[in-house]
Amino acid sequence: MSEREVENAAEAAGNADDLPLNPPPASPRNQPPVWLWIGVGVLAVLALFVVFVLPGIVSEYELPLERRIETPLATPATSGQPEAPAVSPFEEAQRANQRKQAQDVLAELLENQNELDGLEVTAWADSQYQAALEQASSGDEAYRAQEFLQATTAYSEARDELQALLESVPQVQQRLLEEGNEALAAGDSTVAEDRFSLARLLDPQSEAAGIGLQRARSLDEVLALIEQAEDLAEIGELREARQIYSQIQALDSYNETAIARIPELDAAIAQAEFSRIMSEGYARLEQGQPEQAITAFEQAAALGVNEEQARAAILQTETEVANARINAARQRIETAEADEQWQTAVDEYDEVLAIDPNLTFAFSGREYAEKRALLDQLLVTAINNPERFADEGVFQETVDVYYTGRDIENPGPRLQGQLDELQVLLENSQVPVEVTLVSDNLTEVTLLREAELGLFEQTSVSLKPGRYVAIGRRAGYREVREEFVVGFGQTPERVVVQCEERVVATSR
Repeated sequence: MSEREVENAAEAAGNADDLPLNPPPASPRNQPPVWLWIGVGVLAVLALFVVFVLPGIVSEYELPLERRIETPLATPATSGQPEAPAVSPFEEAQRANQRKQAQDVLAELLENQNELDGLEVTAWADSQYQAALEQASSGDEAYRAQEFLQATTAYSEARDELQALLESVPQVQQRLLEEGNEALAAGDSTVAEDRFSLARLLDPQSEAAGIGLQRARSLDEVLALIEQAEDLAEIGELREARQIYSQIQALDSYNETAIARIPELDAAIAQAEFSRIMSEGYARLEQGQPEQAITAFEQAAALGVNEEQARAAILQTETEVANARINAARQRIETAEADEQWQTAVDEYDEVLAIDPNLTFAFSGREYAEKRALLDQLLVTAINNPERFADEGVFQETVDVYYTGRDIENPGPRLQGQLDELQVLLENSQVPVEVTLVSDNLTEVTLLREAELGLFEQTSVSLKPGRYVAIGRRAGYREVREEFVVGFGQTPERVVVQCEERVVATSR
């Protein structure tokens, strides 16, 4: 009920008191109904309640959060002192409006306070928070004194200070995250966990706060593992240290030490493996196993560590192997040339040129060896087939081969012997030899490329050494063919040429 309504009720009660206690009896026509008297009585009681009881109840709980402290009632003014002027209804209405404004601002203040208490403001802005509460307390004092304008001002300032704290939450959270990360870097798990926990309270959706809190809770274990890993790395147990850093990453995938050390350890492990394989390769090389050495060097190159060094070792080994092969082939060439095995020398030269086609000695040496091999082949063919010398063309070709061999300076024993033997064969090939041919005087005998001998029983022919063919023909008999060699110790005592096999005619 408003104060205006209270005053109206009091005025109504006063007017009721002015009624005469013993009114004259009313005539039956003018006597009011009973319900009217009952209503007037109820209004009088209500007015007395509003005037004397309700103000005490209201004044006892004027402030929202604090019970009003009763002050001693002022001593009533003596009859000789003037009474305080009564508050006008307008002023009372203004005061009621000011009180309501103060209460509205106070409600906003309390809302901010509750929100900040939920964010544990005393952990990150205690001094500012307490200052705002003190300002609110000054507003309470003004409110008790019914200085509602001053109370509103104080409440507004306190409310604004709390609102500023709420608005500063993102910046505070960022600062807490930075302090948490600094604590992580310093190895202080307690401070780190405190900062990240508070940052997560300010923003439960913050991924950075969640990650930081998880890292803080595993920090002590991570630091212990790092120390263990570094001790292992120091004594050369690189793989074991690498394995522990993998455990660290499983606990804290953002750990900078693990992120930096794992690639370093991987590189160190690869380098150690590279050195081991290269040492094995060089050991193989010293043991005369170049192929195994090259295999080892290729494995080292595949690691991706110092590949150029491994490739250089492969090239060096291949060069050494090639030089060894060339030197061995060169020795075989010298032996073959000394033994006048010229085709063998040609084959060895080909092997050398396959290794390095730019070797001058192999290129020029092969050309000479090939000519000597061809000469040797021609001499062997001529010596093994002297009967071919009967052919004038073959004889002249063989003579040319003979003189070619004679033009060679410092011929070896093999060539000298071939030339001497060929000389005898050539000389003998020009001395005619008497050959006796026997027939039956019924067979026509022809000596191919020499003469038609006709029918005879026995005849002699002077022939130069060589290979000859005699053909015998007789009507009704199968033709005969006799081959024989003259000279070179192969001349037959006689050559029989006669047709003896009759040909039997058949009818269709």
